[in-house]
Amino acid sequence: MKPIIGITMGDPAGIGSEIIVKALNQPEVYEKCRPIVIGTKWAMEDAVKMTGIKIDVRVVNSISEASFTHGTIEVYDLKNLDLEKIPYGKVDADCGKAAGEYIEKAIYMAMDKEISAMVTAPINKGSFDLGGYGKKYRGHTEMLAGLTNSPKSVMMLASGNLRVIHVTTHVSMRQAVDLIKKERVYNTIRKAYEACGELGIESPRIGVCGLNPHAGEGGIMGYEELEEIIPAIEKARAEGLNVEGPVPGDTIYPRGKAGTFDIIVAMYHDQGHIPVKLMGFLWDGEVWSSVSGVNITIGLPIIRVSVDHGTAFGKAGKGTANEQSMLDAIEYAILIAKNRGASGGSEPF
Repeated sequence: MKPIIGITMGDPAGIGSEIIVKALNQPEVYEKCRPIVIGTKWAMEDAVKMTGIKIDVRVVNSISEASFTHGTIEVYDLKNLDLEKIPYGKVDADCGKAAGEYIEKAIYMAMDKEISAMVTAPINKGSFDLGGYGKKYRGHTEMLAGLTNSPKSVMMLASGNLRVIHVTTHVSMRQAVDLIKKERVYNTIRKAYEACGELGIESPRIGVCGLNPHAGEGGIMGYEELEEIIPAIEKARAEGLNVEGPVPGDTIYPRGKAGTFDIIVAMYHDQGHIPVKLMGFLWDGEVWSSVSGVNITIGLPIIRVSVDHGTAFGKAGKGTANEQSMLDAIEYAILIAKNRGASGGSEPF
């Protein structure tokens, strides 16, 4: 049996429903997994009309009702939003609330092993906040950590053979610097090792970024490397991990791209996001001609993979969004589910 992949629809005012329709129009997806959408029927039907794709939308009330047949998108409909209330391309409280409810439902389904893994379409943090979720969670990663009681979970991005995991993410630069402590860096190195195992990479080579220019240059440009990062690396090495660093942030990524490292530990959000998106995103001057890459949350009791882009409000409702990142996310979810041995539904795969 193939793994059951639960796909959350994301913010209804964004491109989530559209890229899901385009991805599930590919027969090979159904050859590898059993996909089901957690969302709103009307939004999925509108996306079908928008794209001009001939595909049916069918509501199911349980996993057991799903047939997982190409040509029909099956939706676990939360019935939490009317079609006329979807303001494509705009921040909206109702859409933010609906998006949060899709995520919650998918998390509980994964925790209850009804699905093997969850793949998430993008949310808008402004809408998410207005919808009542922002008071507790900054976004997907924090919500997943909270609802699964996984405070040490971390974010990993991947595009091609470049994989990056983050010590800090959605905080200010000032906060990020304050959070670079040896235990946090060490925990992220361990999570990097764990992430590679879930991707089937044995004995991974881990590269660790410095925080400061030239990785501090022996204390001339900062002491974080000497006081926090190097002790964490040494602790990981003492446990047998193959770790190199701290390597300056401006030289480590070409080495990662070339295959020197299986995964790179970045100290803060943009230090990791920029190189991965440079690898996977192509802008031709007018549109994104390619948007590939994924976001994986490591350290959860469930499997979560996401697209590596936002709601793209400028494209929403036009039928022109690129589905490549959604296809990538589904592929990674299948791979991790098989390596972890996760199963959904009544039968193991």
